[in-house]
Amino acid sequence: MPDDQTSPPYAASAVVANAPPPVLPVGPSGRPDRTGLGIVLMCLTCVIFAGQDAFSRMLGADYPPLLIVMIRYWVFALFVIAMVARQPGGLRRAIRTRRPKTQFLRGAILVIETTIMIEAFIRLGLVATHAIFTAYPLLVAALSGPILGERVGWRRWAAIGVGFIGILLILQPGNTDLNLGSVLAFVCALLFAVYGLLTRHVSRDDPAQVSFFWTGTAGAITVTVLGIGQWEWLAPAAWIWMGLLCVFGILSHWLLIRAYELAEASALQPFAYTQLVWVSVIGVLVFGEVLQPNVVIGAAIVVAAGLFTLWRARQNAR
Repeated sequence: MPDDQTSPPYAASAVVANAPPPVLPVGPSGRPDRTGLGIVLMCLTCVIFAGQDAFSRMLGADYPPLLIVMIRYWVFALFVIAMVARQPGGLRRAIRTRRPKTQFLRGAILVIETTIMIEAFIRLGLVATHAIFTAYPLLVAALSGPILGERVGWRRWAAIGVGFIGILLILQPGNTDLNLGSVLAFVCALLFAVYGLLTRHVSRDDPAQVSFFWTGTAGAITVTVLGIGQWEWLAPAAWIWMGLLCVFGILSHWLLIRAYELAEASALQPFAYTQLVWVSVIGVLVFGEVLQPNVVIGAAIVVAAGLFTLWRARQNAR
């Protein structure tokens, strides 16, 4: 993956996914090195993302995933509008984009990915879903050639191949029936990779402020069209969980933006993988999931391959 600030970090949280690029990046020149604080904020963000996934799984057991995503996106869109309105140029600048169709497509893809992710949590569990989802940086590297015309060298192709061996180790297609949740988790990784590539594509013409605005608003419009027919009132207890989910979502996005203001993306992205650790802890302690040896080993292989592709991209950028 390239060393740019529009590349979304690893995160599978239902509005991870909405992990925005920084709205007002701050360079290190002329200021004390604050990379350490940025890394701390990234790790804290990953803890909150893991909590969001737990809330999503709890709510998804009783309510349609589209309903959950729709309510979250309504809150997220308000957050985006309020935040962008405070930036130079305000909403009038944020609406103007040179690629409206691509920007809207990004928002729609993210809504679909977020909805499918919740379904995967229910069918497969948090741990296994995230273990498969970690393949997304490898998919970004593999698809950057045909979609963006970027050159992928043999070293990164080798890392991609090794990463997919790890995915096969997780899935064990020859030993067990392929769970639909596994397919959905891989589809999520593929969709999020496409979303990331489209984000890089529009960043050539639109600033981060514009992409952030379109992510929230286009997503809210799309999910409302798809999910309004499934509207139902949540039970009082469920509204508490939904409220916490929305609060966690706003807090995580604010922390993520602050992290990218304090440190370069290349320094933060490796620490985004800590979300997999926290998700595993929550999955085991809260939901009684079991850490299967093939999942642990396979996830370690995929993460190592992903980190190598990040390192190679950084070397090429230099």
